[in-house]
Amino acid sequence: MHMELPIVGMSCAACANRIETVLNRLPGVHAQVNFANERAYLETSGATPPEELVAAVRRAGYDVASRSAELALMGMSCAACATRIETVLKRLPGIEAHVNFANERAYLRLTPGVATVEAAIEAIRSAGYDAHLIEGSSPAALRAQALGRWRQERQRCLLAALLTLPLIAQMPFMFMGDSTHTGHDLLPRWLQLVLATPVQFWAGARFYHGAWRALRGGSANMDVLVALGTTLAWGYSAVVTVFAMPHHHVYFEGSAAVITLVLLGKLLEARAKARAADAIETLLALQPQTARIDRNGQIITVPADSLLPGDIYVVPAGESIPVDGEVIEGMSAVDEALLTGESLPVSKSPGMQVYAGTRNGNGTLRARATGVGSATLLAGIVRLVELAQGSRAPIQRLADRVSAVFVPTVLVIAVLTFLGWLGIDGRLGPALVNAVSVLVIACPCALGLATPAAIMVGSGRGAAAGILIKNAAALEHAGALKILVTDKTGTLTAGHPAVELIHPLAEGVTPDDLIRFAASLEQGSEHPLARAMLDAARAAGLKLSTPEDMQTLPGQGLSGRVGAARVHVGSPAYMAALGKPIPDQMLTDFARQGASLVAVADDERLLGVIAVADPLRTGSAAAIAKLRALGIEIVLLTGDHAATARAVADTLGIDRWRAQVMPADKAGEVSRLKHAGTVIGMVGDGINDAPALASADVSFAIGAGSRAALDAADIALMSDDLGGVVNAVSLSRATVRTIRQNLFFAFFYNVLGIPLAALGLMNPVFAGAAMAMSSVSVMANALRLRGWRPDA
Repeated sequence: MHMELPIVGMSCAACANRIETVLNRLPGVHAQVNFANERAYLETSGATPPEELVAAVRRAGYDVASRSAELALMGMSCAACATRIETVLKRLPGIEAHVNFANERAYLRLTPGVATVEAAIEAIRSAGYDAHLIEGSSPAALRAQALGRWRQERQRCLLAALLTLPLIAQMPFMFMGDSTHTGHDLLPRWLQLVLATPVQFWAGARFYHGAWRALRGGSANMDVLVALGTTLAWGYSAVVTVFAMPHHHVYFEGSAAVITLVLLGKLLEARAKARAADAIETLLALQPQTARIDRNGQIITVPADSLLPGDIYVVPAGESIPVDGEVIEGMSAVDEALLTGESLPVSKSPGMQVYAGTRNGNGTLRARATGVGSATLLAGIVRLVELAQGSRAPIQRLADRVSAVFVPTVLVIAVLTFLGWLGIDGRLGPALVNAVSVLVIACPCALGLATPAAIMVGSGRGAAAGILIKNAAALEHAGALKILVTDKTGTLTAGHPAVELIHPLAEGVTPDDLIRFAASLEQGSEHPLARAMLDAARAAGLKLSTPEDMQTLPGQGLSGRVGAARVHVGSPAYMAALGKPIPDQMLTDFARQGASLVAVADDERLLGVIAVADPLRTGSAAAIAKLRALGIEIVLLTGDHAATARAVADTLGIDRWRAQVMPADKAGEVSRLKHAGTVIGMVGDGINDAPALASADVSFAIGAGSRAALDAADIALMSDDLGGVVNAVSLSRATVRTIRQNLFFAFFYNVLGIPLAALGLMNPVFAGAAMAMSSVSVMANALRLRGWRPDA
């Protein structure tokens, strides 16, 4: 048998030789490893199973690359079905699987050469369910299929309700009936049989199909409970009717009402699930279907998905941007609120990035496509939201353990209820009714939906607010934060120097004079301080002069003739060397503020100083105050000097800080804080923050940061404001609170309802209604998260 394994982790040809040697030691294996294309080619006799081949590679210190796949599942009726499918998939070699009952998806990681999507689908079908690969199916097609199934279920539920209504209409009279059972006989029993039979076997067919699939696969689910309970009630009533046993009750209204109510519950549940996934629908709707592109000087309209990187496209005022791109002509303000959560439009000019799905303002833009199709920021956001909605939160583990044994336990309780009532009361009818009540009131669906429903809605609301949560564990941990470690540059501050203060020291010299002199000499320089001077001059609308007779002293400053005067611009040390020292007190004061001083002088005197600093972001102070109010301690770690770190910490009210911390030391400090047993978060924006972000329990990367930081973080904040962390914590706490409410309701409902049914205090009709509404109630509670709003 021929196999091919993609190898990860090889750094040289010696690695390939090492792997080849390890594989060839296995029984019946002949292997060749190609370092150039990082592949292992194997011929095996079958004596060594595929999973052992992968294990051997990993024992050698390398890995086998895996691929991801997503399957749409059909036929699940409750959390026990999801557990069954996940168990079946995990038994296959080379497959890691997670099944989400709420969105009816299976998320797979497959080891190439060992596992295939086809094998996974076949295993699911063998377990009694169905599946197909999501890849290649358009979202519109998937939505249309789901809508078609929902309409079929609605029609089935409506017809079942019409047949059931005459049967339930007798119920008020049943409670007033005498020993001749007048209430049960308002309708002739043969008519009750005619009405109840199509409800049982046509409308309820889905429960028989589901029960058969589950039992054939060696498990039991909600369909088994409903099918068994209603069949017992219908079967008993049919026997009483056919054999004309007038002194015995019939329970056609119970079997029909249970099926109708459960169908109604499933219908409402499906509607609620669709609303829970609205966030992805909203994001997908942002991207326009067409684009205007420049072809040989003519503007033509083409499908947006046909654009290629490098194509030039035009966006008129008021239209949405079709793909990511770089502006090459025009100026406008673009509304990015639905991607970043920023309420104000963002100014765009040549050289700046624009993103698919955002709306152009009042100017026409020409842009060059840089990201198309799945490479757009919008597509990346959709992928992150889908991954988060499909992931499993740690809080769900208890529900998973209970769901695995729930249905068998209920079946045992129902049998004991039947035997107990038969032994105590001696009548078959009441014993059967109470056992049926136990079967139909039990609801594993509520347990299965409690966590994933809230995760779906919470992660969707986060995406709409510019908070991209990569997995459910991060969403859960963010709300438990006790300590937040933050970087300074680019996180608390803007990340680039700006002129903070202009202080003339000579008579007749104005602030504009100082900036004009300094910026004139700094023209053409790429030094950060020089760019700060030029930005200040541009903002003030100053006209700069072309300097003459330029001289540069590396690391100190420069001089040149600006107009009639010779001007010197540089550091305090340069000024001291020129005999024009800056007063010591001024140096001390500005050092305490964390500002760098740029001095300006002519040949005769010191003209003044310009203080340049990396300014705090507008929302940093408010965000720090809100985080502290939430009970979160802030720790500042920065590679900057102690004076700058102290100034920032004092301004923001941060008590714990460390300066001149190298990137590796940041990660070590985060690990040290974790040893205290508290939940540690890290927020940063740069490549040097990536190790520390990876070390934290939950990490945040702000949107203005580097790709490495965004990749390493658990939660990506699309805006560059630290307030996004406040909103992420608030959303996490709201989501976890909803999950706990759902779990409490699901457990409380079953713990209370099953004993009531076993004691004969719950009629099957009411039991069925309660079961149908329990999962709907959980979904409705989860949907309340749609009302969560970010802090302005």
